[in-house]
Parts: sequence; C-alpha cells; structure tokens
Amino acid sequence: MSADTEIRQSIIDACIEMNRVGINQGTSGNISVRHGEGMLITPTSTPYATLKPQDIVFMNWAGDVEGRLDASSEWRFHLDILKARPEVNAIVHAHPNYCTTIAIMGRKIPAIHYMIAIAGGSDIRCAPYATFGTAELSVNAVAALEGRKACLLEHHGMIAVGTSLDNAMWLAVEVETLARQYHGCLQIGEPPVLSDEEIENVIGRMASYGHRDADAA
Repeated sequence: MSADTEIRQSIIDACIEMNRVGINQGTSGNISVRHGEGMLITPTSTPYATLKPQDIVFMNWAGDVEGRLDASSEWRFHLDILKARPEVNAIVHAHPNYCTTIAIMGRKIPAIHYMIAIAGGSDIRCAPYATFGTAELSVNAVAALEGRKACLLEHHGMIAVGTSLDNAMWLAVEVETLARQYHGCLQIGEPPVLSDEEIENVIGRMASYGHRDADAA
C-alpha cells in the first residue's frame, strides 16, 4: 500500500471510529489531513463504511479538486484553518451530543477542569452561528480557534485540530468529555472555574511532562 493510500485509508478509519465512539452520527462529520500542496478531505454525504481510499478528495490551496466525488460541504473551513495554522496537520469536525448541546445554547466551555488546557487556553470558545459551508462560518471558525486547538460552532457542532490525525481524534473525544462534564454541572448550577493563571500553569506543566504539545496529561 502506498503512503498516499495509507493516509486516505486512515481518514476512512477515523471516520468510522468517530461513529463507533459516539462523537458523530451518520455522515454529518468530516475529516481533513494536510497533504502536499493542499489537503485530503472526506467526500460529501457518503456513508463511511462504503468509502474506498480513492473516494477521499484532494483539494489544493486554491480550492481546486481532484477526485470522483464532491468534497465535504464544509471544505471551506478545513482549507482556511490549514492555511491559517501551519502547525495543524489534521482537522476533525463532528456533531457530538454534548458539544452540540452546549453550542446550541451559544456557550463556551469554561475552565471547569484543568484538562481544558489540552485545547490551548482557559476555555473552548463557541464561534457565532453561520450557515454551514459558507465563507462566514469559515471566518468565525478560524477566529474561534485563534490560540486554541478546539472550538464549538453555535447551533452546529465542534472542531478539533491536531499535529496528526490521531492527535485531532484524541482531542475531539476529550472535548466531548469536557462538554459532558460541563452539561452535568449546569444541572446543579453555574460551576466554579479555574483561573486563567492556573490554566497557564497547567499548560506549562503539560509541556514539560513528556507531552510536547500539551496534548495529554
């Protein structure tokens, strides 16, 4: 199997895994990976279990497409995030139940737990609503991700980015866990949150804990 085919297959495997672990339903999510002078991205509205490596779409930085299927309807924010963030090599977009519930309410996820630091700061922002697939949504997503590795999309879902596809998938699952914890807290009342200073302290400790991107604790 060629390196190109392996990358394409890894995207398919990750899509299937998204549904298996419950952070996505059906074909509503999409995944991209930086590749050469552009990106590889899932096609639109195609059941993951039926995908073949050749079905994964290549799109260059100008937005030109190579492939037999159309690119995901969310290709625009995938492309713009990768162009804006050279350290990012993979993007996972999904509609996890708890993340989406919090996003419907237009809320960010605050520092309810020190693990919020894995997303790069003291909160996980919620980008303002815009219609799916639009340039406006892309602008909002890029802004919400500034200095962060994950964000919510109001009335929509979530985005997680990473230095690798494994990293982005791991982060997506962890963000859904944080959203579930926040949702649970809200059943009791507004939760206390950790200070910005403490989250910066945690980020520093994670960086020197054998996890070079503050990706885990």
